[in-house]
Amino acid sequence: MKIVLNEASVCHDAKEEFHHGKLVPSFENPSRLRKIISLFKENGVTEFLEPKDFGLDPIFQVHEDHYVTFLRDIWDEWKTAGNEGDVIPYIWPAKGLKHISSHENLNAKIGSYAFSSDSAIVDGTWKAAYQGAQTALTALDYVCAGDRSAFALTRPPGHHAHAATYGGYCYLNNAAIVAQAARDRDYDKVCVLDVDFHHGNGTQDIFYDREDVLTISIHGHPRTNFPYYLGYEDEMGEGVGAGCNLNLPLKDGADFKDWEDAFHIACDKVKEFGAEMLVVPLGVDTYEGDPISKFKLKTDDFLTMGKLIEALALPTVFTMEGGYDVGPIGQNVFNVLKGFDDSL
Repeated sequence: MKIVLNEASVCHDAKEEFHHGKLVPSFENPSRLRKIISLFKENGVTEFLEPKDFGLDPIFQVHEDHYVTFLRDIWDEWKTAGNEGDVIPYIWPAKGLKHISSHENLNAKIGSYAFSSDSAIVDGTWKAAYQGAQTALTALDYVCAGDRSAFALTRPPGHHAHAATYGGYCYLNNAAIVAQAARDRDYDKVCVLDVDFHHGNGTQDIFYDREDVLTISIHGHPRTNFPYYLGYEDEMGEGVGAGCNLNLPLKDGADFKDWEDAFHIACDKVKEFGAEMLVVPLGVDTYEGDPISKFKLKTDDFLTMGKLIEALALPTVFTMEGGYDVGPIGQNVFNVLKGFDDSL
């Protein structure tokens, strides 16, 4: 399995986020990838490939141009205006207020693009996110060239990012960018199978009225878990996309048996859809020790997860998403990929 590494990921290093009413050290930080890389090397995986640069065009196929411009420029605008600290939103145009993305006040402008306060923008956020998209596209490039699978080892994650909205630590939706790029490379039907603990709300929204991309998410129930406002069973797509979105929310405390039962339902949907390419937003925050998640999967379960995904027998691109118990994150990620590809 090819592993493509976003070395620019260290440029995004948000110091704090709001969590349960307090400013706390950011759960999504560079130590996550450092731990994964270290564990991979301990297991003899030493080749990490550099991403190619596919430019902005594949990003514009998924994200609105004014939003991409915002992400690229907001840090410089923020500092030029004399602000100190990270860019953290504190006001949002909720229902009843006018949504003005081009607002001249920076705080209002930021709030029009953010849906949560957990995702600070810092000096290197754009560089890390841009290179993350290139990392994911490079992984796809290897699969299109004949590799059975490839892994985009990158952060910040992406699956919460909508076409013009960021949050949940996500700025550019790497999985959606890959899925669209696969369509543009003549894969007629693509499936995004999200195994992160948190619902892939951005990916769902981007493809919600599409019949050529199937989106599936197995996640903690949004009644009690982020992102709260999407991820319910009755969200099945609309228009020509009706039936092309499947949410499989599970109860808090779900174990691997619960997860595997949901996965088999997902498998049936993938086969019925006739997918030709699989994109897997790989979050290992389903682990029992994760500090912001509520499933009870154990480290050995991730080996089985990888085997289950491999049994779908599809060309597969993995994109790195969540996992915030930094101690075992490397082993958990490695186990999924090892389960998928025993030669790793």
